[in-house]
Amino acid sequence: MIKPILTEKGLSEAKKGRFSFYVDPKLGKFQIKSLISQMFVVHVTGVKTANLKKVTKKDYKGKIRTVKARKKATVTLKEKETIDLFDTKK
Repeated sequence: MIKPILTEKGLSEAKKGRFSFYVDPKLGKFQIKSLISQMFVVHVTGVKTANLKKVTKKDYKGKIRTVKARKKATVTLKEKETIDLFDTKK
């Protein structure tokens, strides 16, 4: 499972060549690298990962909700390569 992070910060990092994804917590860096290379047909030069813990928050009604633990991967590509999902052109 790979889900792109299309936030304002994620899109500004994409302009610099760093693309962020939420990935399955069981995947390692080499698995993430090969998976993204195959899915988007790009050359990955680096992968950084961060494990995000489970968090409990209150929603707008005051109910307590839990956000599941997940893994965030930041991928660096070869120069001049991009992923079309992160284009901000209108």
